Amino acid sequence: MPRRRLPWQQELQIIDTAMRGVSDVTDPDLMVRAYWDSIRELLPDADYLALSRRGVEPPDYLITRSARFVEHFNPWKERHRLPRLRGGLLGEIAYADAPVVIENLPERLREDDPGYFYLRGYQALVALPQYEGGRGVNIGMTLYESGEEFDPSRVPMMHWQASLFGRGTQNLVLRNQLQSALAALDRELRTVGQIQRSLLPATLPDLPGLEFAAHYHTSASAGGDYYDFFPLEGGRLGIFIADVSGHGTPAAVLMAITHALAHTAPGSLTPPHDVLSHLNSRLARSYTLDGSFVTAFYAVFDPATRRLTYSCAGHNPPRLRRGQTVRSLDSAAGLPLGVLDDQSFPQSSIDLASGDLLLLYTDGITEAMPAPASDGRAELFGVERLDALLAQSHQCSARECVELITREVAAFVKGAPAADDQTLLAMRCTPRP
Repeated sequence: MPRRRLPWQQELQIIDTAMRGVSDVTDPDLMVRAYWDSIRELLPDADYLALSRRGVEPPDYLITRSARFVEHFNPWKERHRLPRLRGGLLGEIAYADAPVVIENLPERLREDDPGYFYLRGYQALVALPQYEGGRGVNIGMTLYESGEEFDPSRVPMMHWQASLFGRGTQNLVLRNQLQSALAALDRELRTVGQIQRSLLPATLPDLPGLEFAAHYHTSASAGGDYYDFFPLEGGRLGIFIADVSGHGTPAAVLMAITHALAHTAPGSLTPPHDVLSHLNSRLARSYTLDGSFVTAFYAVFDPATRRLTYSCAGHNPPRLRRGQTVRSLDSAAGLPLGVLDDQSFPQSSIDLASGDLLLLYTDGITEAMPAPASDGRAELFGVERLDALLAQSHQCSARECVELITREVAAFVKGAPAADDQTLLAMRCTPRP
């Protein structure tokens, strides 16, 4: 007859203590060890043995845990050190794909059995598989030194409990693997972001009669916004801003390609419409075949005449602040880069005066929004708010203007994360020296 079980109150206390102890455990090895410790409290005259078929070819199997190990091996981190066996009674159990109960173990065990060391001296065993895809990949065994300790009525509930605990342990393994993968991905994205930022100008232009300010913020570790300056012949300056469709690493890669194409373009990067035509042709033929595109605005500014000659490829029209009046530079609009090959781009010019401020921006500014309301609606920051800020800041420097806008956008979104990259580039004409 099997020995009388512990009072249910005592069993409950043992199990509750074990579950409380593992409630914050994140190491699956510690989780399983705590589980077997609780089993030994419930069954003080029982030992344990665990097998695994994972990662080995039949008929081989691994001994992952044993009460007779003189040294503990972490089966997830030290798998190469686990005993590897083939055949025998344990082999039958490992590949049974079903619970195995043996009440007369000595009658089934031979001295030449590969698993004799792990099974000798026990009278009974219960082997319970943990299934993955219907296959018993891992098998946990309870070994009884005395047949009187074995209670077959407990086997169904043991199977239920062991399977649930095994599934929980596997979920913990997957969770840790996912965290490791995400951490590795985050490191890669941060590296991409660092490389991307290295492509931006290290300093802003220092030209008499001009002041510049910039703000650059990506919604992820890397993004697709890009701005640049190009010193040109005769003291002129090329001013470029672009926004790649999409977000994250793909956008950052296309941004880097756009940077490379701009810096290796033939000629003197003028006039603006020819520069955009060159970029468009190269992108459309080789890099945007998946449907991606790049919006861009490119202008050439002549400090001697203060004439700004510009062309736009689907980008947000820059805002020109003159006094308290704000206007849109939208008279030279074309399709985004990379949409159609052989696309032409119109060109226009405007003469700037002292005090004028030109603001280039990406749509991450005007499309910034707080978290949606309970009805699902959310208001965009919008061009109207941007123009109102520019008008009220008519006496502000380029830096003060950029700081005002970024501050107001941050207040508007009320802590909501940026859904898109945000870039501002301000150029203000000051009195001639």
